[in-house]
Amino acid sequence: MSTKMFVDNAKVMSKGQITIPKDVRKVLGVDPGDKVTFIVEGNVVRVVNAASYAMQVLQSQMLGTAESEGILSEEDVADFVTELRSEA
Repeated sequence: MSTKMFVDNAKVMSKGQITIPKDVRKVLGVDPGDKVTFIVEGNVVRVVNAASYAMQVLQSQMLGTAESEGILSEEDVADFVTELRSEA
C-alpha cells in the first residue's frame, strides 16, 4: 500500500475482539503472534507495533546517557564494548 493515509474498519465482536485489517497489519509490521500497544490520549487511540514502541521508549529514556558516560564516537563505543567483554 503506497498511500500515507487511509481509513479501514473492523467489527468489534462480543468479547471485544477485532481482526486488524491486512493493510493495517502491513503498515504496523505485525505478524500472527506479535503484540500491539494501544496508546490512549483522551478519546484518541493509536495502535502501534509493541516491539517498535518499546524500543522508542527505551531510546527516549536512554537519550543523553552515552554522552554523560563520555561515549562520543564509534571508537568510544568499540572501546566500551571491548571493556565489557573483558570483564565477562
